[in-house]
Amino acid sequence: MRKKLLFFLTILFISNSFAQELYLNMGNNFTKYEFETNGQSMSTKLQSGTGTTYEIGYAIPIRNKDFMYSFAVTLNNFNAVAGNAANSYEWNTKYLGAQSSIQYNHKISSFFSLTAKGGINLSTIIYGKQNTDGEIFDLIKQKEFSGLFVGASGSIHTNYKLNNVGFISLGYGYLYSINTSNNTNEKLAFKTNQILLGIHFTINH
Repeated sequence: MRKKLLFFLTILFISNSFAQELYLNMGNNFTKYEFETNGQSMSTKLQSGTGTTYEIGYAIPIRNKDFMYSFAVTLNNFNAVAGNAANSYEWNTKYLGAQSSIQYNHKISSFFSLTAKGGINLSTIIYGKQNTDGEIFDLIKQKEFSGLFVGASGSIHTNYKLNNVGFISLGYGYLYSINTSNNTNEKLAFKTNQILLGIHFTINH
């Protein structure tokens, strides 16, 4: 118990010794579905769909000012389309999630820096519709879309310092999410490329 308390106090002291960060990342998702039934892919070719992504979070130093731990709330559109001469399909979804990440910041100059980030995202569906030849279906209760999705995320960002209290960033991210609670024969995963614009505020500087 004493060791755990000492560890917590050490982390708290380190966090307060260096600048912390409040941030908002937003941008576009380009998502491709991996959908299988009994191990077989869909006969109709799936194509990537576009949507939006939002991430609001808080980052604290864990070792020194170059390494930080962040935790965030995310909202992602994971959309896709498919079709042939006979049928057309469109999926529109929104997933609310929580994300935990470790990031490394590398200073290039007094104004520019690079950030590499990797983490885990947990999310669940809050909205979902499927359009099949004009007929609309609700996806909320479909087992392949509902439940808990676990994702591995990674991103790289170029940062430009505006002043002592904030900076902006432009980045590329990748998120691979799988449904861990679906026990049916229909399996679904999301492969998502992201273009990200960030607004960051430095506190306790």
